[in-house]
Amino acid sequence: MAIMPVDDDGKFEDVVSDFKGMYIKDADEHIIKNLKGRQRLISSSTLVHSYPFCWRSDTPLIYRAVNPWFIRVTDIKDDLLKNNEDPRWVPAFVQEKRFKNWLQDARDWCFSRSRYWGNPIPIWTSDDGEEVVCIGSVKELQELTGCGEVKDLHREHIDHLTIPSKQGKGVLKRIPEVFDCWFESGSMPFAQSHYPFALSEEEFAKGFPANFIAEGIDQTRGWFYTLMVISTAVKGQAPFQNLVVNGTVLAADGKKMSKRLKNYPDPMDIAKTYGVDACRLYLCNSPVVRAEQLQFKEPGVKSVVKEIFLPWYNAYRFLVQNISRYEQSTGENFVYDPKLKTTMGANHNFMDRWIVSANQSLVKLVRHEMDNYKLYNVVPPLLNFLE
Repeated sequence: MAIMPVDDDGKFEDVVSDFKGMYIKDADEHIIKNLKGRQRLISSSTLVHSYPFCWRSDTPLIYRAVNPWFIRVTDIKDDLLKNNEDPRWVPAFVQEKRFKNWLQDARDWCFSRSRYWGNPIPIWTSDDGEEVVCIGSVKELQELTGCGEVKDLHREHIDHLTIPSKQGKGVLKRIPEVFDCWFESGSMPFAQSHYPFALSEEEFAKGFPANFIAEGIDQTRGWFYTLMVISTAVKGQAPFQNLVVNGTVLAADGKKMSKRLKNYPDPMDIAKTYGVDACRLYLCNSPVVRAEQLQFKEPGVKSVVKEIFLPWYNAYRFLVQNISRYEQSTGENFVYDPKLKTTMGANHNFMDRWIVSANQSLVKLVRHEMDNYKLYNVVPPLLNFLE
């Protein structure tokens, strides 16, 4: 049990008899006076230093020891390390080094938060904390409390509900804490389909584990971790088959993009000017898909249009123009024969056979690299083919 003589209002409790009921900052001078009167004061001075302030009220924050709730992650650490070996990570070094190192040093996870707003933790305890009941469903809550139908699980609708003690301890009350939002994020594979209440095991297995997920490298200790912990605890396996780790996109000056500074181009203007595909290809061919930083520059998107899309479009126009010329000179409609690309023999034009072969090799390569989520290997072959 943590010893904390300060209440929720920042005032000393009765255990601090000399200053009980006094706000801790107001008590500073009285504490100094008390120590001085008992000749226990060695030195008194003022120090100027940085101090945490609430960004909403601009008032100083107080550190208090509380009694939170933990998940015993250390009990499943070996399973976490084993499950980390199954998915494919792109790039692989994040899986093999950064994430693996984090799992090896994993500690028990504090999943409770002392906030008003949030999903309430469904744990009811006796006043002495010895009798604990964890509710597993709305039906169970209704049965144990005898409250009738429960339509809303937010705390203002359930905090008043009590459960009769089976050990003669009166009634059990819900603990005041709510879930850490990262617990909710990590529960996504199950919560999104209301598992196990809304669908069968067979239906759930059709979408679990996920084909792939993609997020920034900062989620190594965030979403990637909480997904793995909860999935390992519930299902004993990783919640995803492939994981694409993105780097951080910075402004052109190398600083973090900021709405306040407006140090980035309007995304809608980029899309309207160059097209979304040009922006996609620019990002695919950048360090960001290798989990590295990218300084986003508008000229980079423009160069994709100039070096890839315009040559590609010009090649298409060249084809259309020659089809039109063919139809005008022969009086026949041009009909594409898809069999030609596989039935070309030695009698066909050598350059035709070469270009068809190069085209099919390109299609095979691009599909293979995309299937393996190696997006950064796609653009160079496109450029080579165009040239």
